[in-house]
Amino acid sequence: MVDYCIFRKIDSILFFTHDYEVSKLNYVRLILRIILSAMKDKKFRIEKDSMGEMQVPANALYAAQTQRAVENFPVSGLTMPRAVIRALGLIKASAAIANQELGLLESDMAEAIKAVANEVADGNHDEHFPVDIFQTGSGTSSNMNANEVIANLASQRLGRKVHPNDHINMGQSSNDVIPTAIHVGGSLLASESLLPALEYLADTIHARLSEMNSFVKTGRTHLMDAMPVTLGQEMSGWETQIKQGHQRITSALERLSALPIGGTAVGTGINADPEFGKKVTANLSAATGIKFTTKENYFEGLSTQDAAVEMSGQLKTVAVSLMKIANDLRWMNSGPLAGLGEIALPSLQPGSSIMPGKVNPVIPEAVCMVSAQVIGNDVTITVAGQSGNFQLNVMLPVIAYNLAQSMEILANVSRLLADTAIAGFTVNQDQMNKALEQNPILVTALNSVIGYEKGAAIAKKAYAESRSVKEVAKEMTDLSDEELDRLLDPAELTKGGIKK
Repeated sequence: MVDYCIFRKIDSILFFTHDYEVSKLNYVRLILRIILSAMKDKKFRIEKDSMGEMQVPANALYAAQTQRAVENFPVSGLTMPRAVIRALGLIKASAAIANQELGLLESDMAEAIKAVANEVADGNHDEHFPVDIFQTGSGTSSNMNANEVIANLASQRLGRKVHPNDHINMGQSSNDVIPTAIHVGGSLLASESLLPALEYLADTIHARLSEMNSFVKTGRTHLMDAMPVTLGQEMSGWETQIKQGHQRITSALERLSALPIGGTAVGTGINADPEFGKKVTANLSAATGIKFTTKENYFEGLSTQDAAVEMSGQLKTVAVSLMKIANDLRWMNSGPLAGLGEIALPSLQPGSSIMPGKVNPVIPEAVCMVSAQVIGNDVTITVAGQSGNFQLNVMLPVIAYNLAQSMEILANVSRLLADTAIAGFTVNQDQMNKALEQNPILVTALNSVIGYEKGAAIAKKAYAESRSVKEVAKEMTDLSDEELDRLLDPAELTKGGIKK
């Protein structure tokens, strides 16, 4: 076996030498030297599959089919995410017990498979899952990767041969295993990581609301001055965004937790006991604490990825919410002199390699980049979801990768935003008050008394002369100081907007 990087090195040398500089004989010698040099410290074993023999690294737990995939798909270096490998381990353990319960697998073999499959689920053997994401669209290579690793480990544990297809893959097909792994992995990430992170972020925002309700600031629409709001009111919008994102994901989770296992190759359940799918699903529920169900229709479960597309759409909505919150923070933090300067985010690191003393809003920027990535992932998942041809979707691995990544990075950055931005920013009340005093839009509060046209004239004059609305209104109306103070009190103008 020759690594892909070796071939690339050979190609590079041949490209720059050309046959008029080096003879063909020297080409052969050069290639052999490179191959021998690369292989001298490596040891291999011979493995066989239905297509023949393959050289496999001696210490690899996988076998021939995985090695073929490694050599066939040297594309990105991106491999199945931890969440999906975990799901594959859980599925194989649950399937072994189901087959034992159905009298199809000997008890000692089933227990050995369950034990080592749980080791895979726990992450003890991740280095033996090298197959690139950009592989066969069914994910067959990754399913066989799991089958081979678990078969090897189970054989060692049991002391006799455990076959990757006949035993580990009993009652299964890649066509139902990989969609099930997407659903199980996504459900676990949502339940254990993302939903708690969103709850944490919403709670962190809520914890500061009462404090922030005492700060009145200029509201802004179109990035232009508008009627006043409290900072607490502004943040209550953020809290509601995150809570509704939580609700959206919880709703989509109901569909994602329905599993197509038992449909096997095309949805008919060929080679699987009729009770197999239900038993695997029940075992997965017991192992994870998540209420998994069996798909009502296996043909839908194998041929589409609608549940993953739906979940990705909800993740995109959460990403949009986070980007909105992050950009609000960036704008309020801008300055400190030439921007809004309403708040100061915690100083976390120097902001420039050339401008001393500069500090940037690095956490909101990271949040925005994560949001952009998730939105892009959703586009990929949407396109991949369209690739269900007849009885099978053929872009399963990229759906698996992008859905898991979106959940992971949204969860991580939500906690980061809560801890290092929301919880720690300080308020510049003087700057807020200064802007409020000069805000010509406060004249809106006088509309019902003096009319829109007179109000517009006052606002324009106040803005042109850099004077307060109260001062100009006193000249242009017959309203008393007391009436103007009452009508133009910024705090009073913020009342309302939240249903109790």
